[in-house]
Amino acid sequence: MTTMPEEKNTLILNVTCRAGTGVVAAISGYLADNDCYICALEQFDDESTNKFFLRAVFRLQAGSPDIATLKSGFFGIAEKFSMQWNIFDPSVPAKVLIMVSKFDHCLDDLLYRRRNGELNMEITTVVSNHQDLRPMVEREGIRFIHLPITKDTKAQQEERLLEIIEETGTELVVLARYMQVLSNDLSMQLAGRCINIHHSFLPGFKGAKPYHQAYDRGVKVIGATAHYVTSDLDEGPIIEQILTRVDHNYKPENLVRVGRDNECMALAKAVKYHIERRVFLDGNKTVVFLGS
Repeated sequence: MTTMPEEKNTLILNVTCRAGTGVVAAISGYLADNDCYICALEQFDDESTNKFFLRAVFRLQAGSPDIATLKSGFFGIAEKFSMQWNIFDPSVPAKVLIMVSKFDHCLDDLLYRRRNGELNMEITTVVSNHQDLRPMVEREGIRFIHLPITKDTKAQQEERLLEIIEETGTELVVLARYMQVLSNDLSMQLAGRCINIHHSFLPGFKGAKPYHQAYDRGVKVIGATAHYVTSDLDEGPIIEQILTRVDHNYKPENLVRVGRDNECMALAKAVKYHIERRVFLDGNKTVVFLGS
């Protein structure tokens, strides 16, 4: 994947609609008529659903209108083709809320990638059901909120979480090894804007110590899957998967170490793809454009 242009006058147009003749021509013609230079354009027709997906990266030039005017002028085309669409400014950091429990590796990795500029995001807050990671978060100058979860307080704390999301203008929630299952209601309210990471094996090992279970079964491949959260636990639309080949020399502690690395890489890539507007929901699967 090549690096996305970072010029301040570069914008991204995302479109989803029914597949049909004239969609690409209408979009490219509109951009050309407004003196916008198309830097990259990717498209996909899903023949199984008859849906069309497009991501265009374009640059404003001397005669181009501003983003608000471009959006206003595009409504006619969007209405004609019944589009779901938006125009994004990639120079504006995405507002992200991270949820954690006690494991720190995914959080630490995201903080590092944000710090070095790899992830253009503003972490609005870190929410946890434990206090363990508060020092790590507050060292970064990021707000930490403790929302302990019990059977009796789960619904109340999820309502508070939604309030925090609304208050902070958060557009993406990241479960960075958050060891609580979200309720069906919360999962539906966060559909398409909540990413989870979990270990994935063949066969799938659930419950305590999955890497020890994998060792006992002599697995040859271990991995991690980053996906959007749905009410079906760990079965949401997949954004990214990482696999590592292992063999009989890997003891459980070795598998745990490799698993941590896989989880960090898969989650970071999924977050990056989302905030760079590369991911499109297509039923229970995704379309992810990686070309530019």
